[in-house]
Amino acid sequence: MDVVLVGLPGSGKSVIGKRLAHRHAASFIDLDERIESSTGRAISEIFAADGEPAFRALERSAVADLGPADQDPDVRRVIATGGGAIVDPRNRWALFRGRLPVWLDGRPEVLAQRLRRSPHVRPLVTGRDPIGAIRDLAGRRERFYAAATIRQSGVAEVGGVVDAIERRLSSLVGAGVDGTVLVRATTPIGRIVLGDGILVSALAAELEAMRASRAVLVSEPGAWEAVGERTAAGLRERGLTVVRVMLPQGEAAKRLAVVEAAASELASHRVERSEPLVAIGGGALGDTAGFLAATYLRGVRFIQVPTTLVAQIDSAIGGKTGVDLPEGKNLVGAFHQPAAIVIDVATLRTLPGRQLRAALGEAVKMATLGDERLFAVLESDGEAIAAGDPRGFESGAIAEVVERAGWAKVEVVVADERERAAAGRIALNLGHSLGHAVEAAAGYGGLLHGEAVAYGLRAAARIGVEVGVTPAERAARVTQLLDRLGLATEPLPFALEAVLGHLGTDKKHAGGQLRWVLPTIDGIVVRDDIPSDVVERAASSLLAAGSTA
Repeated sequence: MDVVLVGLPGSGKSVIGKRLAHRHAASFIDLDERIESSTGRAISEIFAADGEPAFRALERSAVADLGPADQDPDVRRVIATGGGAIVDPRNRWALFRGRLPVWLDGRPEVLAQRLRRSPHVRPLVTGRDPIGAIRDLAGRRERFYAAATIRQSGVAEVGGVVDAIERRLSSLVGAGVDGTVLVRATTPIGRIVLGDGILVSALAAELEAMRASRAVLVSEPGAWEAVGERTAAGLRERGLTVVRVMLPQGEAAKRLAVVEAAASELASHRVERSEPLVAIGGGALGDTAGFLAATYLRGVRFIQVPTTLVAQIDSAIGGKTGVDLPEGKNLVGAFHQPAAIVIDVATLRTLPGRQLRAALGEAVKMATLGDERLFAVLESDGEAIAAGDPRGFESGAIAEVVERAGWAKVEVVVADERERAAAGRIALNLGHSLGHAVEAAAGYGGLLHGEAVAYGLRAAARIGVEVGVTPAERAARVTQLLDRLGLATEPLPFALEAVLGHLGTDKKHAGGQLRWVLPTIDGIVVRDDIPSDVVERAASSLLAAGSTA
């Protein structure tokens, strides 16, 4: 077994790691020392001469060089990481899967005092107020450290810390660890747990934290067969009583009549306000189950368990719930944040290929908002993900896309939860104006949501170029990525009048003018002065010539 020590600078990873390795006659590996040995330079020199990105590339190589995890039940290797190594999603994927991560936690004041006495130069702290620098790093990295299986204070006497870790190790021997947690965060819009193979254990932990007497699972036939049934069985094995409420599959769930019927079923089961609902399914299921939770008994808590890629990176995050009307999509709804979001990328392994590919439309949108690393991941690994290639899972690429796209949305929503800022959460509507219009023209059945967003992104890029806010090279990069992913490549068979008619019910109207979200060189701009002829040309570019459907 490999034990991986993570934590802030000054938390004692090297000292404690050496002591722990000695007790088990195990090998001790210090990743920073390996980098210094291989390059012949100190970490501080690499930072000063080449910059942090160059060092992080060396760090990723050092993690990869560790090879596969040791599967012996006894401790064979103790690995001390640099404080920032686990910020990289691929490093976390490699370091945490099959290994036992231990977070050496500590108060910033204590760690700063240690750093003042340390002979080692810490590039991210040097030249700054140590306490302030450590607090800043702690805030930005806590969700990564908190994913560790064991959390132990690293500021006590070394022997005591090692003893405490030993006790925790002993308690885990034979018990096993369910899956791999990659992110664990407490946010203003709910707790978020992301991992691989963690669904039952993480969901049970959330229900226990809420002191739920029953697990009230709201799902639909497809998600229930793929994920829900075994989740229910796992919860029962942990002693929970399970209540199941089934909704129709897909967009058919998003009707007021469905909400009424489901509420009646909850009432028949005598579900109380203290019992959270658990939404297991894709975006349409999550929207409806969330609206059900927002309105039943004037509001009950709920947990989102998104089982599709588009739900994991977008619709399950943000607290928007709602159902459709004949006049438009999501016209009746409420802001109702989940108490928790449990994201297990393992649930995507059986997802139909079309759904994986379509969801990448939302991922491209998030990359276009300004995440250059996400853009690069989609360019390098997007085709494998879209094709359902197992390498997309095993390499950690799909986990990285889910994490980066999902966390980017968390940050936008936290800053503007109810879309009140002039240029806040509306950024998430990039590609959605004409995207929703063609989705409505298809009767909410012919196109998947991500596919519709991809058409909307092409139109937004074209409008942006025509009105002078989107550089041609940026538009080309977006459209070339969509081409590579096989998204929005075929003309749609809808009448232009029908598509433009659906734009009239778009929720982004203000003062009678539709606010368009358009890409810039590294982000977006919101405009409400786009000429109608420009819109018509962009919409026409998505449609087959002579379409009358």
